[in-house]
Amino acid sequence: MCAEPIRLRPHHGLCMAYFVGEGYSDGFSRHMGEVLSALLEGGLVRLRCGVDEVCAACPENQGGMCRKPEQVARYDRAVLQLCGLQEGAVLSFARFTALVQERIISAGRRDSICGCCQWNHLCSSVPSRWAARI
Repeated sequence: MCAEPIRLRPHHGLCMAYFVGEGYSDGFSRHMGEVLSALLEGGLVRLRCGVDEVCAACPENQGGMCRKPEQVARYDRAVLQLCGLQEGAVLSFARFTALVQERIISAGRRDSICGCCQWNHLCSSVPSRWAARI
């Protein structure tokens, strides 16, 4: 298990559920895969409504700020609210993804949170990887 919690935007719990190796750039996709692999090994997350570990390799990250701050902040707030969590919470990645699956994905709420995302077509075309974990 990771010693230090990995900083994670709450909405990235949704992104990682459907990640298939595509993304903003090859570097971003490679980094996302590495972060996902590390967390699947039993890591802890610290939920953060701001630039996180996944954002580190994102071309939308401009000097530590997302180019779409209002949009992603809205995604983050919705995930926190529906999962009954608060910013700064530290929990196992397994527990976090179980909450995301149960309270958002299985409940049919994903599209209302991030259906306008440019990657929605990918998320709509594959099953959630979290469904097999709960």
